[in-house]
Amino acid sequence: MPTNLALDPELLDEAHRIGGHRTKKATVSEALREYILRRKQQRILHLFGTVDYDADFDYKAQRRRA
Repeated sequence: MPTNLALDPELLDEAHRIGGHRTKKATVSEALREYILRRKQQRILHLFGTVDYDADFDYKAQRRRA
């Protein structure tokens, strides 16, 4: 989908140089993927302390062969 964006040229050039991508499109696409991944990871952090812990759960039991 063609989209016109007014991007900061210095930021784009630095990201392009650091990322080592062949095109600016690839640079922006990778930046968006990283942004999405980071935001999803931040959502997971909110779960810490909200999940009940079962002290009797034997996590090694699943490793044993039947």
